[in-house]
Amino acid sequence: MENDALAARVGPWMESVEPYLPPLASLAKEFTALTGVPVDLPTALFLRAQLMGHALPGRTSAGGSCHLLEAADGWTAVNLARPDDLAAVPALVALLSGSEGELLPEAAKRSTAAEVAARAQLLGIAAAEHASASGPPPVRAERLGERHVRDPRTLRIVDLSALWAGPLCARLLGLAGAQVVKVESTTRPDGARAGSPAFYRWLHDGHDSLVLDFASGALAEVVAGADVVIEASRARALRRLGVHAEEFLAARPGRVWVSITGYGRDDDRIAFGDDAAVAGGLTGLDAHGDPVFLGDALADPVTGIYAAHATAHSLATGGGELLSLSMSACAASLVPPPC
Repeated sequence: MENDALAARVGPWMESVEPYLPPLASLAKEFTALTGVPVDLPTALFLRAQLMGHALPGRTSAGGSCHLLEAADGWTAVNLARPDDLAAVPALVALLSGSEGELLPEAAKRSTAAEVAARAQLLGIAAAEHASASGPPPVRAERLGERHVRDPRTLRIVDLSALWAGPLCARLLGLAGAQVVKVESTTRPDGARAGSPAFYRWLHDGHDSLVLDFASGALAEVVAGADVVIEASRARALRRLGVHAEEFLAARPGRVWVSITGYGRDDDRIAFGDDAAVAGGLTGLDAHGDPVFLGDALADPVTGIYAAHATAHSLATGGGELLSLSMSACAASLVPPPC
């Protein structure tokens, strides 16, 4: 009954994204064929929105932090998800217009969409020009270790990621029988804990939890015991902690390293689900033909499903791979080509 009630509530949400779902539905079916685990797309995509009581989005994201701003030549998403982002708005306005007293939407109109995004990113704000994603494919696989096929039920997954995409990947692999260990820093816990407790429990149901002082060197020891690592960090940040994807993969056959970033492992721009979706062009249209947000941080669950499928496929063929996922590219892959 609960599933039926959820399906009824997410009906309008599903209708809004239905034209974009065939590639994702195909991946979900392949994941099920590989693991035996069904993927309920309405739940994966919209459970959080329902638990949080979100309304369908428009020019502002469902969660309320990301805004589509009209620029001189198009549209840009600016995501003010953290207190520091809000505090940086006057500086962003000053960079765009030379005056801190102007409102951000007005300042954006006199700049190009690319300029708004670039200046926001310069201040550490997640921002993206609409439909600007280019470069890496959704998943890039690089073989850095030897192959060895393992039973998924014998695998230990260390999940260093946070928020939604990485944890959803870990949840799906955990349902396939792997042991999942959720690892957090003592100084930087998962920001999703500040959201819906029920959604956080759903993502991490059945997983072990470990809180570490990353500066102590303990993280490298935990990673050394893993078969699969899921992370969403800059590579250099992990290297400073003594954790190297290349060394991890070379040390034992059959391992898999999953790296989730906004724009690819070699791009330092930050991203969250809503602005990454905009970068990929995964948006709807209003009555005037202008972009509006679709779903709830849609690039997050989309990337989580991509990551789970890519990991399951890699493991089935022996692993030994570094899987680099770009959230913006995952979103872009669902957008039909123009007619």
